[in-house]
Amino acid sequence: MASYNTSEFKSGLKFMMDGDPYNIIENEFVKPGKGQAFSRVKIRNLKTGRVVDKTFKSGEKVEAADVMEITCEYLYTDGEYWHFMEPVSFEQFQASETAIADVKNWLKDQESYIVTLWDNEPLTFTPPNFIELQITECDPGVQGNTAQGATKPAIVQTGASIKVPLFVENGEWVKIDTRTGDYISRAKES
Repeated sequence: MASYNTSEFKSGLKFMMDGDPYNIIENEFVKPGKGQAFSRVKIRNLKTGRVVDKTFKSGEKVEAADVMEITCEYLYTDGEYWHFMEPVSFEQFQASETAIADVKNWLKDQESYIVTLWDNEPLTFTPPNFIELQITECDPGVQGNTAQGATKPAIVQTGASIKVPLFVENGEWVKIDTRTGDYISRAKES
């Protein structure tokens, strides 16, 4: 089985620890004045979603996680599970609430997502960097209230709350950065 040295640690690296797959969120290399250098990492358990801080001595090795990443389309939710389909083989996967927790606000029908599988079970989902959604609820813009960068709250079709410029109206389509949740621009109707 492949393994990683602490010098190979970077954000997004997936490895096994205590029988569970983990993903590195943040990695900081620390070289104190005295003593051995070490890596201070923030890791997420891909099965439970729990985030913990861990310290690894310099030169320590971890076992690589046998995970697979595939592209799937979001189909629907039945209230308990979210269903995705791999477009080439038409194989379907169902995901639990913990697996889709990070992308729940960006789930749009027929949109493609990168799915991380471990033992043929979906663990995490990565949305596209940008997604186009329709505004379902927002306040009207007030005339004269246009100071630099003025924004107002809006709710999109997936239920996510975002900040949009004052000129954006109810029913319009907007482009959103899924990594930050920020409004990017208006979009043509999808």
